[in-house]
Amino acid sequence: MQIIYEYHDVSGSERLEGLVKEKLEKLEHKYDFVHRADIFFKKENRSDGQEMFCDIRLSMPGPRIFASSNAETFEAAMSETVRDLQDQLRKVKDKMSAH
Repeated sequence: MQIIYEYHDVSGSERLEGLVKEKLEKLEHKYDFVHRADIFFKKENRSDGQEMFCDIRLSMPGPRIFASSNAETFEAAMSETVRDLQDQLRKVKDKMSAH
């Protein structure tokens, strides 16, 4: 799987990239039809402290899927985003096996 990282108003982090790559590799083993992931880390000023955003877009045959989460840390936002993607991928795989 090709993984593309983008940072907006945040400096790049090898540690974050390693964590995301580890989680995405687990998804790739389960859902081998995913061939590309675009990961976006960004920080926005918010009053509730949930400033760190992680957006992930997965490319595969058919439509792309997208999930976004925000939290106090990038790690928490990334975990929530990956959970959302797992739910979406499970539905896609169920539809594929039904045909």
